[in-house]
Amino acid sequence: MDIEEGGLTVSVPEARDGASEGTGGGVFFNPTQELNRDVTVAVLRAYREREPRAASYLDAMAASGIRGVRAAAEGYDVTCADVDPDAVDLAAENLAANDLDGEAVHRDVNALLYENVFDVVDLDPYGTPIPFADAALANARNLVCVTATDTAPLCGAHLNSGIRKYGAVPRNTDYHPEMGLRTLISALVRTAARYDKAARPIVSHVSRHYARTYLELESGARAADACIDDLGYVDHCEDCLWREPTRGLIADPAETCPVCGSDRVLTAGPLWLGAVADADFARAVRRRVTDDMGEAKRARKLLGTVAREIDTPTHYDQHRLYKEWGEPAIGMEAFVDRLRGAGHEASRAHYRGTAVKSTASIPEMRAAVLGGGADDAADADGDAAN
Repeated sequence: MDIEEGGLTVSVPEARDGASEGTGGGVFFNPTQELNRDVTVAVLRAYREREPRAASYLDAMAASGIRGVRAAAEGYDVTCADVDPDAVDLAAENLAANDLDGEAVHRDVNALLYENVFDVVDLDPYGTPIPFADAALANARNLVCVTATDTAPLCGAHLNSGIRKYGAVPRNTDYHPEMGLRTLISALVRTAARYDKAARPIVSHVSRHYARTYLELESGARAADACIDDLGYVDHCEDCLWREPTRGLIADPAETCPVCGSDRVLTAGPLWLGAVADADFARAVRRRVTDDMGEAKRARKLLGTVAREIDTPTHYDQHRLYKEWGEPAIGMEAFVDRLRGAGHEASRAHYRGTAVKSTASIPEMRAAVLGGGADDAADADGDAAN
């Protein structure tokens, strides 16, 4: 069937009952990933202004070729690759039907990447992208775009699977979407560093059941070392919700919570503790979202929130905080405003509607939003520590 997306018309296979994209049962098209593709196009537009020499784009798991078609429409020199010959044929047909230059090749993408260099490599596999990470990060020149749909291993819900795939210990916490994103970025940063490359996220988001990050590459051991310095661990108390990030690759887990004394402390890592986006670039991407995109409204809202997020490596769930406090929740905007009014950095987070980021401790947040002031927060911290 023909569908329209981003002002283009492409042919995609008709959905079959019980089928999902990428499971090996043929060529599939996932309409729920339109937001992902719209943001990708906006990133490609903004990145061309950031790095005008970026010209070639690899759609590494082409399927219908819709990502490659949309990139070609933006003027990129596109290669669509897939191991399924039917997918290759469909991608080639869709490029031709839209009068776009581009190549569709029947190749294993890892082999292709070790024979060719692309400015932009887009990995959008079913499940984990890790089997393709070495080839992509070793051989891409400027930008690697990565989707991961295996959110349960990433966030620690399937702990052993997350450990095996990502070489880290993710933990299932209230901020599990962010845990998953930072686990993914950590694995990719460490992979790039093996090739003396820095891979720094310039835009990232978690939407529905996937994580997506755009990593700008810089060659050189010194740059790679600087990225490694932004890795570390997070200790998290399951009882009072205290959490503390510590940079460095040598773990020193807390045996008990320094606030409430609980021994139910989880340690996660190594995680990416740096910023998951460049705020200026995220705003530039937002400006490149156009009304012909089917998810333009959601993309603008998402990117605006990403640009405004502060760089704390975890977020709080506002409803969970109010449940702990035994108080009815107020609106999110009022909640953030009260934190800022008390002198704390605070922002909403894009991970969910009730996610908030703040440099304030939980007692400080309680004092700020329920009344009192700095003295009450200090007393609450001291009482909890005692």
